[in-house]
Amino acid sequence: MENQTIVYMLVLAGLSDLPSLQFPLFLVFLLIYLITLTGNLLILLLIFTDSHLHTPMYFFLGTLACLDMSYSSVTVPRMLFDLLRERKIISVPACITQICFFIFFALSEAFVLAVMSYDRYIAICRPLHYMLLMSWKVCVKLVSGVLVFGAVHSLVHTVFLTKLTFCRPDVLQSFFCDLPQLLQISCSDTFINVLLIFCFGTLFGVIILAITFYPYITIIRTVLKIPSQNMRSKAFSTCSSHLTVVFIFYGSFFFNYLRPNAKYRFTEDKMASVFYATLTPFLNPLIYSLRNQELKISLKRSLRRCCRACIEASRT
Repeated sequence: MENQTIVYMLVLAGLSDLPSLQFPLFLVFLLIYLITLTGNLLILLLIFTDSHLHTPMYFFLGTLACLDMSYSSVTVPRMLFDLLRERKIISVPACITQICFFIFFALSEAFVLAVMSYDRYIAICRPLHYMLLMSWKVCVKLVSGVLVFGAVHSLVHTVFLTKLTFCRPDVLQSFFCDLPQLLQISCSDTFINVLLIFCFGTLFGVIILAITFYPYITIIRTVLKIPSQNMRSKAFSTCSSHLTVVFIFYGSFFFNYLRPNAKYRFTEDKMASVFYATLTPFLNPLIYSLRNQELKISLKRSLRRCCRACIEASRT
């Protein structure tokens, strides 16, 4: 370290090296970001205004929508800003701060998806005990516990990241400060950081995946025994939308964090990062809106109320 100069500013590679693609990419991801915010805000608005949606299931869905907006806002605004300038520079403290919030929102979302599986299990397999087991007090405690646990986990990674130094003029091969890519360009010993990723990823991955997927074994058995075709379709529709979101979230995340070192696979890294950092929060409201009948009905009711209000206002 004696002959090395410590670097306090990092250079991001961005999405593309071609100047001609910068503005088209800016427009595409600006549109994706606006749709992400609009879709999740619409879900929150429907949940708040429609009394039919004041249930634990939609309380968790509203929490997921809040996390999606926050999760996306950690990375996309910075990416859009960088697409409009030639040199993409970020300070080390700002980079670590971005990682801190990204880990917090990502892990919180993973736990909320697990809690939503438990909620569906109670609703379908133990309906008579649903309001007792999933009271509002329990729901608030579950979400509060998820947020506290996510904050502690994020803080642990952040503390060890602050101990790293950067002394090489390497480019961070991502469009935002992503943990695996940041460790690759550090000139410190990153063994503890890599060990934390592997241990926490394996431990929490197994625990969260078990909590998320195990209830569906019992859920599927129970749903198949329901005599009513309409009730079976409704149950499968709710569960399939949740499972689709889970597969998209975990598939892209594990590809980037729990695979062998891919230092020279920059294209694959960027594609995985784009998917879980921008497209997952974009797809979630679309999946739930298109596959959830109650949300569709609520949206129709809201549109009818708006139309009646507009007609009455025009008459007066």
